[in-house]
Amino acid sequence: MRRAMLGLGMAPQLVLVSTSRRTLQTLQELEPWDAVPTVQPQDGLYLANADTILDAVAAAPPGVQSVLVIGHNPGLHELAHRLAGSPNLASDRADARRLSDAFPSGALAEFALPQGWSAEGARLVRFICPRDLPEAPDAS
Repeated sequence: MRRAMLGLGMAPQLVLVSTSRRTLQTLQELEPWDAVPTVQPQDGLYLANADTILDAVAAAPPGVQSVLVIGHNPGLHELAHRLAGSPNLASDRADARRLSDAFPSGALAEFALPQGWSAEGARLVRFICPRDLPEAPDAS
């Protein structure tokens, strides 16, 4: 997923991460960043529901334009499903359908949100699952 994010030019300014061991390990696997983001471990993201996660994103400092949330299901899936809403484009519909079916571990959903980090007016940009990615080359 790290390679996919780099290839797409995705570089969060802020990373909100649950304090669980697994999410902190996920964060480590995404490093190093080209531009080091501010990282905020948050106990409240552990098994948080969609509203709690959206509140955490909405509390981003002024000027932050990209936020990565590393958290847990079912809250992440619930929030992604809510933000995907009713897609307008055919490509959006395919990703939104896949997203509504499942949000597996390691999946990445990218959304464009209006100013103020409101769920209303959010647009699903892409949804990538680990199974969508080419296998990593053998490191041996």
